[in-house]
Amino acid sequence: MNKGELVNAVAAQAGLSKGDANRAVDITFQVITEALQRGDEVKLVGFGSFLVAQRAAGEARNPRTGEKVQVPAQRTPRFRAGAQLRSAVNSQ
Repeated sequence: MNKGELVNAVAAQAGLSKGDANRAVDITFQVITEALQRGDEVKLVGFGSFLVAQRAAGEARNPRTGEKVQVPAQRTPRFRAGAQLRSAVNSQ
């Protein structure tokens, strides 16, 4: 499912116009992104949690040349699925 399909599904299930559903989806993504930028965790009970993890600096290899490259430390977004989501995905 891509964003357009998600918007169509939200519009159909919530009885919204596609424009309103698109704005709702965009705002939801924006709010989650802003919370993660601040370092906050976004917990959606039953669905899962979005959080920011710190990755340590390290060394990697350029696959073309074999040359060693330094990879800087960085923050990366993570998602941890909740129990209800895991259960729904596994019950087929």
